[in-house]
Amino acid sequence: MNETDQWVGILDDDEKILWQGRPDGGVSIKIQNILMAIFGTIFAGFALFWMIIASKGGGNFWLFGLLHFSVGLTLVLYSLFWSTFRRRRSWYTLTDRRAFIAINLPLRGKSLKSYPIASSSPLELIDGNLSSVNFAEEVKSGKNGSYTVSIGFERLTDGREVYRLMRDIQTKGKGTTA
Repeated sequence: MNETDQWVGILDDDEKILWQGRPDGGVSIKIQNILMAIFGTIFAGFALFWMIIASKGGGNFWLFGLLHFSVGLTLVLYSLFWSTFRRRRSWYTLTDRRAFIAINLPLRGKSLKSYPIASSSPLELIDGNLSSVNFAEEVKSGKNGSYTVSIGFERLTDGREVYRLMRDIQTKGKGTTA
């Protein structure tokens, strides 16, 4: 099967793939991840302490603490490893018009999202040993209102090259104008 055969019905007839890659799958922990892990550890630790004290009273009342212990442990694992897990199941494609992010997660299945690269697209290069290129934004709702999340190709070894390709799309006018 030809590589472009996979894209039949997804790409426009004259759309061309310029680049394909994957994010680095190494563990990357940010300060907010550490703070969430600390909170989860305290939450799980308190639940464990409560279960030990409750188990001394006899009966199975201590089992009610398992839910809270599980939530705390989940917070720790999610904050430290979810982004790595997700990146290891992600694929990126850049065409002369759009950027695609494909993800294949257990239980959720496969997803493919495309983002037009327009002359007005907010391109941002976050340079480093592993660079990221942001090209879109999404507004999400949270407990304290809405917030904006940057969307892009994360942790690339050739991030500068991908950024240059996107700038070329913008300046040559191949990207959409919307």
